[in-house]
Amino acid sequence: MSNLAPADERRDRRGTNALFSANPLKLGLFGPNCDRGCAMTLSDDVPLLTWEYTKKIAQLADEAGFEALVPVARWKQIGDNGFNGRNFDTYTWAAGLASVTERITLVTTAHVQASHPAVAAKQVATIDHISGGRTCLNIVNGWFEPEFKMLGGSFLPHDQRYRYTSEWFELLERFWLEEDEFDFRGEFFTVEGGYSQPKPIQLPRPAIMNAGGSKTGRDFVARYADSGYALLAGYDLASTRALVEERRAEAAAYGREVDTWTTAYVIQRDTAEEAEAYRQHVFVDEVDESAGQSAAHYLGLNSSAMAPDQWEEFKLHLRAGYGGYPLVGTAEQIAESLIGLSQAGVTGVSLSFVDFVSGLDRFVAEVMPLLENAGVRKPVPALSAVS
Repeated sequence: MSNLAPADERRDRRGTNALFSANPLKLGLFGPNCDRGCAMTLSDDVPLLTWEYTKKIAQLADEAGFEALVPVARWKQIGDNGFNGRNFDTYTWAAGLASVTERITLVTTAHVQASHPAVAAKQVATIDHISGGRTCLNIVNGWFEPEFKMLGGSFLPHDQRYRYTSEWFELLERFWLEEDEFDFRGEFFTVEGGYSQPKPIQLPRPAIMNAGGSKTGRDFVARYADSGYALLAGYDLASTRALVEERRAEAAAYGREVDTWTTAYVIQRDTAEEAEAYRQHVFVDEVDESAGQSAAHYLGLNSSAMAPDQWEEFKLHLRAGYGGYPLVGTAEQIAESLIGLSQAGVTGVSLSFVDFVSGLDRFVAEVMPLLENAGVRKPVPALSAVS
């Protein structure tokens, strides 16, 4: 008996996965599965991570028409104050949220050295069935060395990590695509009788994200990913446009098209002065200095990499949003910045907030109409109208 999925079970991902929506500017949320999200602060303004809080975030974003929920894969706290130490596993988190949302894409973030490709292939395929073709795999090498030690793995040199990741993905893709059993022998993996059923819903395969920024990392994005993240804090729009064009050319060299996404943190207030004062209060006066220093250390970032004023500015962005692009000001200023990113060729922006629920409420009420009026977002039908 054939193991092929029924003809009506597998579907073109452009019709199931919101990452391929018609919106010129797509929106996601970044880090909502971790305590304190992307905010390295000791402020009480950050709610405790609970499942009910997480579910509310997901449903608000789903109702507002956001395209993606993008989690951070974390195994240990960063620094001495528990930053990100309390977190939900990205696979089971996505599976749970798939059952309480209707159209948003649930991204799973895979530390490649934390699971075998056969296990990851099965988990993603299962989430794809639960969600009706709404999952995406964000593939990461990992950078926080204490997690490798906890999991018993070796922290491989940079280029070797990417060789491992490339082989990991090529093997995972075979589990998704091949109907017959297969054997595999590579530098890092040996498989006899490789087999996985059911296949994912999405054709040709689930969407892939990656945030490689080095030369080797960008080559991985160009060869394998559907969406590649670029760090844009400190970039002007001309530089952003040039970077997007470079990445398009890198993908085109492999005969592919890859969307460029970025992350951004949002501090929205009635005036620019209020927004800046709040950023100062939460990320300078009440900063989690230990988390910021630890993240910078393990990311290999230090003051020798840039001028003193640039270093201080980058540290602020790191603490406020894992180095994300700053969206700080009024609704009009935030909308203007997002429209500018879209016009520079950025396909999507994953947002983080100090408090995702209150931040989302205000963003959806005040910024989204401005994005729709500018034509970078389409009006969102009510969930009940979604077939």
